[in-house]
Amino acid sequence: MSKHTRREFLVGSLAAGVSAAGAGPLLAQQAAAAAKPADMTIAKWSGVSENLSKDQIKQIAIKLTEQAIKGLGGLGRFVGKGDVVWVKPNIAWDCAPELAANTNPDVVATVVRLCFEAGAKTVKVGDNTCNVAAKTYKTTGIADAATAAGAKIVYVDTNRFRKTALKGERIKSLLLYPEILETDLVINVPVVKHHGLPGATLCMKNYMGVMDDRRPFHQALPDCLADLTRFMKPQICVMDAMRILTAHGPRGGNPRDVQLKTTVAAGTDIVALDALGAELLGKKPADIKTIVKGAEVGLGTMDYRSLALREIKVA
Repeated sequence: MSKHTRREFLVGSLAAGVSAAGAGPLLAQQAAAAAKPADMTIAKWSGVSENLSKDQIKQIAIKLTEQAIKGLGGLGRFVGKGDVVWVKPNIAWDCAPELAANTNPDVVATVVRLCFEAGAKTVKVGDNTCNVAAKTYKTTGIADAATAAGAKIVYVDTNRFRKTALKGERIKSLLLYPEILETDLVINVPVVKHHGLPGATLCMKNYMGVMDDRRPFHQALPDCLADLTRFMKPQICVMDAMRILTAHGPRGGNPRDVQLKTTVAAGTDIVALDALGAELLGKKPADIKTIVKGAEVGLGTMDYRSLALREIKVA
């Protein structure tokens, strides 16, 4: 069952009033404007959350991902017929899904499937891993899940990175992976987790998987991430908060640092999604410098509730 925001209630009431009363053109225009697709959706599990089996968590991840994307108007809003899409999860660490160091494999596989249903010709899945790629892809469960959904698994070849002009405020050029840049759409699919340097790693920081040498970023992470995010021109991000890593990130390793949140969010405003992710970690968005910088340079808003927001309860 969906839990509608006040805005959605007003949209429904306004549209009904226009139909019933034959209101004037101005009111009809207002109703049409209010009924535009959402900027952000938050799908939360409202059923039993205790003692869930692996299969139950899998089914919940699939349902929440479907509903989060459906709430935005579906992937047909972003994917064109015959498109080549790159789905960019966090596949950094050689860790099992239960440790929340990487994106949930069933969230990834559902995004892949929905891309094909929207008309994509090819869907590629890959990341520039921190641990050995072949083992990491397998341990995370992402390779098997994405392959079963029809995706082409790409192991990033470090010899293929190409110097690319970013023309950012701080980063003028960067070694980026050309195969990602040549696709029609990149769907950013991070996991919500703690990170020792910025405090959190979310949507903006997940773009670091498209680049090679990350050392310069650690000197001024907020500025560098803002430059990279602006270059990537995010259209849609799907944020995995099925399980979140609350401490000792980005790798973690202790199950006690993992919380089951059974939440998936999707949106067109990358800063707003990162703000939500910070809150899920128990942090204030204003305390995460990368989020503040993103808002300052116009990449989005930290006040995600000011957007056309849809909150969905799924059971």
